[in-house]
Amino acid sequence: MKPNSSIQFFDKQFQQQARNGDCVLNPFELTAVPHLFGRVLDYGCGMGNLAFASAERGCSVLALDASPAAIDHIQKRAAAESRMVQGKVADLRDYDLDEDFDSVVCIGLLMFFDRPTALRALSNLQDHVREGGIAVVNVLIEGTTYLDMFDTEGYCLFARSELEARFAGWSILHSGFSDFAAPGGKTKAFATVIARKPGTGHANTR
Repeated sequence: MKPNSSIQFFDKQFQQQARNGDCVLNPFELTAVPHLFGRVLDYGCGMGNLAFASAERGCSVLALDASPAAIDHIQKRAAAESRMVQGKVADLRDYDLDEDFDSVVCIGLLMFFDRPTALRALSNLQDHVREGGIAVVNVLIEGTTYLDMFDTEGYCLFARSELEARFAGWSILHSGFSDFAAPGGKTKAFATVIARKPGTGHANTR
């Protein structure tokens, strides 16, 4: 895997979180969890907090991240708690999915790819949601002024309404925007979409 500054930044952050026992769901994860069911893909899972919250609901989870520190933490926690969470180190810039999922989650990841890579990854995720399944996607959008965490080789800020537009034909269960203060008086602006894929398939009954 070719390292970049973003991966290195978060690997150090995840090491610190593992030492501190930080298992708190962030606001986007809290919004996502009630919608998840069946076989779940946590794409860019970080410390795996959402993955384990999903497993507690009876889901089986494939948790992928480029951070060795995060995946090591997930593997040890899954073994200790006997949870159905499989952690795997993966370069998600060009990762080939080989199965379909009832629920796909991608929170806070795509903006760290250059634009062609981000859009290709989003399309790949959508293709691997089963009919009637759920996709949860969260990205940074234009209006974000805090860029310190990005690799200089490329990143992607989505247009404000772009994410929802890319789920045309899906049933939109949730679409929202959130702004958060960042260091230096700057802002992180997010868009989040939760959508159900057309078709009956293995649709959740809730």
